[in-house]
Order: sequence, then C-alpha cells, then structure tokens
Amino acid sequence: MNSQNEIFGYDLPVATGEIMRRSVLVISALIFFLSACAALRPQEPLRISVAGLEPLEGKGMEARFAVSLRIQNHGAIPLDYDGIALDLDLRGMSFASGVSDQQGTIPRFGETVIIVPVTVPASAIIRHVFRLTTGDHGRTDYELRGQLGAPGFAIGRYFDAKGEITLPDLPAEEAR
Repeated sequence: MNSQNEIFGYDLPVATGEIMRRSVLVISALIFFLSACAALRPQEPLRISVAGLEPLEGKGMEARFAVSLRIQNHGAIPLDYDGIALDLDLRGMSFASGVSDQQGTIPRFGETVIIVPVTVPASAIIRHVFRLTTGDHGRTDYELRGQLGAPGFAIGRYFDAKGEITLPDLPAEEAR
C-alpha cells in the first residue's frame, strides 16, 4: 500500500462531503427507478365491442364501412388516446382493417364510442359472399384486434375482443 487512502489500487474519497453526495445520488436514482416501476402497475384491460357497422361510399373494387367501437375503461385513471388501428375478422377470416388519428380521453370508470373507417378489399368481399351464402345472413361472429395509441412517449394499449354483429346490407352501387 502506498497510502492510507488506497485499497487494492483504488483511491478512496477523503472528504465526507463527497461520500454524502454519492449516497444522495444513489438514493435518488433508487427512488426514481422505484417510482418508474410503480407507474408500470398492471392496468385494467379495456373492454371493446363493435357498437355499429355502417356502409360508406367505396372506391373501385373496395368496400368501406364506419365501425363504431364502444370502449369501456374499467380503471380508476382516465385514459388518454391518440390514434387507433384495428383489424376486423368475420367468421375466423380477415375482413377489414382501418386506422384513425382521433384523440380524446376515456373517463375513469367510463366509456366512449370511436368511429373508425375501415376498408374491405375485393378479395375479402368475394370470400365472405361465398361463405355467407351458406350460413346465417343476419348475425355473424367477429374478432377485433388492434391498438389504441397513447400521446407522447406513453405506451399504447393493445386490444383483442370477440363478439357477434349483424351485418348491414351493401349500398346499391356495390351490390351490383
């Protein structure tokens, strides 16, 4: 040992003030990380269902619909959202997808309805027309998957819901 302040080749801090500053820094970092972990507590899952499906004017060989989603927040904290993306399957087959840049807040223990325009490609229309000719024309099972975006650096919420809906009739222009 070369001096009293050196152990295993490392100089030890002599001043008590430097030890105190390091201790405060370590404690502050620990408090910051613990509070960040508390913010990541499990969240109540969103309850999302299709509240309505209305035909829109389509272009070319595509059909368009306005899907009304009822979103329920069963949590004690209001949920801000910024954008939504969804995929809609009917009877286990891909049917439509859509996005919207809507923003808003779902109140704590509350609900809201968001309308998302979706596009149905011609191939999905043909697949489903053949499939619907053999089954019930009014009601059908659906699966809804997507993401409710979050503002800023917050993490969005993914959702997956199943249910049953009544399909609307296609507008006269698209039925021909």
